[in-house]
This record gives sequence, structure tokens and C-alpha cells, in this order.
Amino acid sequence: MSDTPRVPAPRGAPDRHGSCVLLKHGEIFLKGRNRHLFTERLHDNLRLALRGIGGSTWIKTAQNVTVLGGQVPQEALLERARRVIGFNSVEPAVRVPSELDTITAAAVDALADTPHGATFAVRTRRRDKQFPLTSSQVDAHVGARVLARVPGLRVNLARPDVVLTVEIDRKETYLSRERLPGLTGLPVGSSGRALVLLSGGYDSPVAAHRAMRRGLACDFVHFNGAPYTNPSSVYKAYALARELNRYQPPGRLHVIALGKAQKQLAVAGAGRLQVVAQRRLMVRTASALAARTSAEALVTGDSLGQVASQTLANLAAVDEAAALPVLRPLIGWDKQEIIDEAVSIGTAGISVLPDEDCCSLLAPPRVSTRAGLPQLYSVEKRLDLDEVVETLLDAAQVLRPGTDAEEVPAAADGGCAASV
Repeated sequence: MSDTPRVPAPRGAPDRHGSCVLLKHGEIFLKGRNRHLFTERLHDNLRLALRGIGGSTWIKTAQNVTVLGGQVPQEALLERARRVIGFNSVEPAVRVPSELDTITAAAVDALADTPHGATFAVRTRRRDKQFPLTSSQVDAHVGARVLARVPGLRVNLARPDVVLTVEIDRKETYLSRERLPGLTGLPVGSSGRALVLLSGGYDSPVAAHRAMRRGLACDFVHFNGAPYTNPSSVYKAYALARELNRYQPPGRLHVIALGKAQKQLAVAGAGRLQVVAQRRLMVRTASALAARTSAEALVTGDSLGQVASQTLANLAAVDEAAALPVLRPLIGWDKQEIIDEAVSIGTAGISVLPDEDCCSLLAPPRVSTRAGLPQLYSVEKRLDLDEVVETLLDAAQVLRPGTDAEEVPAAADGGCAASV
């Protein structure tokens, strides 16, 4: 687990009646003796997501389920909860005492607006095994009362139009007729911290989101071509980091001007090795930055063979310059899969905007697809790499997208992408 501080619970206490949201736990239910640590992390992230919602909220835990409610509209709770990684499903529900007559009345109310002629089924789960009726008996009892009191409904146990779920705990019962998909995975922060090489393209934001879903809290680094490019990609990287921070405790964005160092590599005779040489410089610099931010891995948006710099030989050459593991969540994805995922997480509309990509700055007409380490060493020894890295980090700009103390990127910074 990472050392992110615990977040105090928002004020408010649950009423016995009323609307709520059921959050079904994802794979953390597979954990053993340390499951409570993952659950605590998941609830901390949920509390962070609820900040500024405009009213008091409360959180309680049942068996592999979190119940969320408060003095705010249910729609607002649903929207915030669906941002939190680690829940398998998100279900709007009503909460009533665990008394058969009350449960039955709530079921009738829940199905009262179902269209005439629709079919339904009741599915009961008893977490409280002391409840006097079995699950199938509750199904039959509630279903019969619904049929008697809601005209036009029909039972279809095989393929119903509407499924009413009834979950009975010792004191309270939850009824729901809608199940929304959640962001499955491990709670952000439960696997440690990583540094994402963030570009303005489609790939690296999707890779960041996938890393978050494996429990990594992410900071971001964006390399730009200043002073030789305009600031467009910096603005894009800032907007992307702000969007990604909706899914995690906000991470920082480090903006590093790479243009002069790129020119040094070109003057040193990189030639066809220019793109791979500057990517090696990026991961070398990112590794040094990670040591300062306590990150334990780097994350890139590389997809095997997508462009010339992402051949197996070139990826191996880049990895050799890294001091930390380089994680590539999208290594086997094709471009359309990545774009589709970008649409679903909300980053595609930003990524499609035009910018000046520093990876094309000083790039040769033909990029080597099999960059050899001896040739790369020959170029790099003409520079004092330690001094270059130190200079880059000392001039880095640090931003906090999506926080209350939000800063706007300085217009003087040039625009460039770190990794497509």
C-alpha cells in the first residue's frame, strides 16, 4: 500500500429509509487477510470523490458492498461514485428496514412505473441468514404482491425486461432495478505510485487510466519542445491530466522543456537515431524525477509496432536507459481499441485537438527501426547526460490540475508530447 494519508469521512448519518447507492466491490473480494487495507483505500478514494458535492454524505459497509447515501440527489452520488476505481457495479437503490411487509411495499413502489405489458423478475439475496423466509420464498411473495398491485406486468424468470434485486441485511434491505457498470480494478494507491509520460495524443492518457485501474496512483510528466514549439501541447497535457485526476487523488503534472536537449542530440550526430535517442533521454530524465517523487515505475503509451520508434528493438533500447521498470499497459492494443477507450474515459475530445509534437522536432526523414546500443552510446557520450538531466529537472514547471489551487500552464512553455 502507498502512504497517501487517510481522508476523514464526510459528515452525515444514514437514515433508515430513502434512496442510496449500492457499490459492489470488484476484485478486492478475492484478497485474503489484507482485504481490509484495500477496502480502506477504496473508501478513502470514494470520500475524495465526494468532496464538494454540496451536501452531507455517509458511507457504510456490508459484505463486499459499500452503501452510499446522503442529503444530496441520488444522481449526483451516482456520477461521483462511477469515477471511483474498484467497484464492479454501481446501483441506484432504496433502503428500507428488513421487514417483509416494508420490503414488499417498497418493491411495489419500485415497479409501479414499469410500462404496461413489460415482464419482470425478483432476485433476492439474503446476507442475513436469520431472515425467516428463504431467498426463493421472498421472490415468490414479493412477485405475487407486485402482480396483484401493478396492473399489466407479467412474470418472466428467464429473460425479464426488468430485474428487481432485493438484498437483505440484518437491519436494512436494499432494492434496486438498475445496474450500472463500475470501473473495475484495484483501488488507486493500493499498488504504489507511478510516473506517466503524458503526451497530447490518444495513447498515454489511456495507458495512465489503465495503470490507475491496477492500483497505481499516477503523477505525470510532459516533455515539450520549448523554445522551438508553441505551447499547444502543454495546454493539452494539462487538460488531460485534469481529466485523469477525476479518477484518482489528484496527481501533479511536471512540464519539462526538452527542445534545447533535442538540438544537442542532433548536433551530436544522432541522425536516424534521433527519435530513439531523445526517448532514451526522456526515460532517463523521468527516472530521475521519479526518484524525487517516490514513484516506483514509469508508464508509457507504447503499442508494439504502432510506429517506427515502437519496434521491439527500439523499445528494448529505450528500456536500457531507464532506472525503473517501464510499464506499457497498451502493448498489445491496436489503435482503434485505444481510441474507443479514450472516448469512454473522456480524453478523446482533448487528444484530437491539434498541437506541435516535440517528437517530430528535428526528427529525421527515416527513423531507425533497430537502433543499436553501441551507436546510441556513441552519440550520448558526446553530451554530459547527468548535467543535461539535472538542468532539465531544475527548470521543470510543476502544476496541480484539478485541485482547488489549480494553476494555468505558463504561456512561455512550448508544446510537445512525451509519448504518443
